[in-house]
This record gives sequence, C-alpha cells and structure tokens, in this order.
Amino acid sequence: MPHLPNAVMWSIPAFALLTVVEMVSYRFHPDDDAEGYAAKDAATSVGMGLGSLVFDLLWKIPIVAIYAAVYELTPLRVPVVWWTLPLMLLAQDFFYYWSHRGHHVIRILWACHVVHHSSRKFNLTTALRQPWTTWTVWPFYVPMVALGVHPAAVAFCSSVNLVYQFWIHTERIGTLPRPVEFVFNTPSHHRVHHASQGGYLDRNFGGILIVWDRLFGSFVPETERPVYGLTKNINTYNPLRVATHEYVAIARDIAAARDWRERAGRVFRGPGWQPAQAPEAGLPETGSPETGSPEAGRPEPVGESVR
Repeated sequence: MPHLPNAVMWSIPAFALLTVVEMVSYRFHPDDDAEGYAAKDAATSVGMGLGSLVFDLLWKIPIVAIYAAVYELTPLRVPVVWWTLPLMLLAQDFFYYWSHRGHHVIRILWACHVVHHSSRKFNLTTALRQPWTTWTVWPFYVPMVALGVHPAAVAFCSSVNLVYQFWIHTERIGTLPRPVEFVFNTPSHHRVHHASQGGYLDRNFGGILIVWDRLFGSFVPETERPVYGLTKNINTYNPLRVATHEYVAIARDIAAARDWRERAGRVFRGPGWQPAQAPEAGLPETGSPETGSPEAGRPEPVGESVR
C-alpha cells in the first residue's frame, strides 16, 4: 500500500494562520462591498469542519471496504510514482467535477452538499463548513479504483483537491492573470459558485481546474456582485440543524406526497422540483419545472427545501 499523507491534516496550521490573517485584514482594511466575518457564522463553519473530521472517520470504514473489494477485483494496477501522481490528480479532479455537479442537481445529494452553501458570508471559514453526511460522494470515484488506482492514492488526491479549494473562499482576492483564470478555479470563479442569484446558480463546479466547466457548459464569469447563501436561507447557527435540515425537508415532502412517482421525484429530481399540477378543465397539462440543467428555470423551493 502506498504511504501518502493526508494533505488536509497537514494543512490545518496553515488554515488557521491564513484565517487569522484574513480576519485581521478586514479589521485594518475594511471593505464595504465584502461580506467579511460574523462571529456566530464563523464559529458555525469551524464547528461544521471539526464535526466533519469525526463523521468522515465513521463513513470511511464501509467506503474503504468497498474500494478495497473493487481494487482486488480489477486486474489493472497504476503504480504510485512521480509521473503518475499528476495524472491521478487530473483524473480525481475530473470525477470531482461530476460529483460536485451531481450534488447540485439531485436532491438527495444536495441534502449533503447544501451545508457548504448555507453561509451568507464568504471567507476562509466558509471553506471549513463541510457536511457530516459524505456517504454520497464515494460512488463517483469507483471508476478510478476500477482502473487500478489504489484507494489510498484516491484519498490522497481528494485531500489535495480539498486543500486547494481552501484559498479560493475569499473576497480579498480579485481576479488573477487571464491564463490563471482560464485554467484554474480561482476566488472569482468560486464566488460565482456560492452565489444565490439566478444567473449564477449551479455554475463553476470545478475543484482545482475550471476547464471542466468550460468544456461541459457550466462556466459563468463573475460580473455582478454575488449574493451568498441559499435561495431560502435557513437562519440558524445550530450545527445539527445545518447538517440535517434538507434531509428533514425531504422526509416531510415524502410524507406529504400523493404517490410513489412524486416520492421518487422528491428524492431524485432537482432540489426545486415540484410535481405537475392536475390540469384544469379545458386546459392542457404542463410539465413540471426542474433544475437539472444550467439552462433550466429555477422554481421556488418547496417546504423547507432550499437552494
């Protein structure tokens, strides 16, 4: 088994130092156009991050077992050497893009990822606001293991991707030189991703690279100032509610559903999906709005379901 470090754990001191530097920068160089920091919000983000470390250890047990089984079954092997690691990082970033995109357009997956978007601030502590239910992520990386990448190498690449994304959660950096902005995910691109206004919703899913968004039609540049948070904010700093509120909303919608088709839609369609209304006499039946593609309209959330 390759001995690769956990980049996240090694980076915690840097996370803490850079967060303090950003806080101090707002103290001495305030910006009226930036959201800055709020004590309760930052504390919630840090608490969610610490909680995610604990819960990830629990979910790791069955996930490692599945990955190990797939790795043993495949005849392929990719050696962990200096020239394969960049290729593994590239592959992991590609699958991260599809995982991230899927977690925005399938409601049961969004219930996990919504945690990261629940803050109305955008600063380095927002990067720490991680979900506690990451059991929905592992299937997207099975192809890497099936192609012969050792599960430990997949975990290493995932930790590098997560560490990279820490610094892009800031309003203190504007736009970078054009070649950087064209290839890499940057604070400007990620501010768009965290925005809640319609033209920015479900855009810029890249982790390290933004080229996937350019290739697959989900890229939007930053033009107007982003409004952060959800289309319907949850107004709570309670970590347990932050972690579970969308699962609760899904359960309520399932309980109130009229049939199994609607129940399935409440779980597997877009976060704002609504069932078709029965047509009035003399009027044709119309389809339901949903949010599965960047071009689709964005309906208002149902119940407590939020975007």
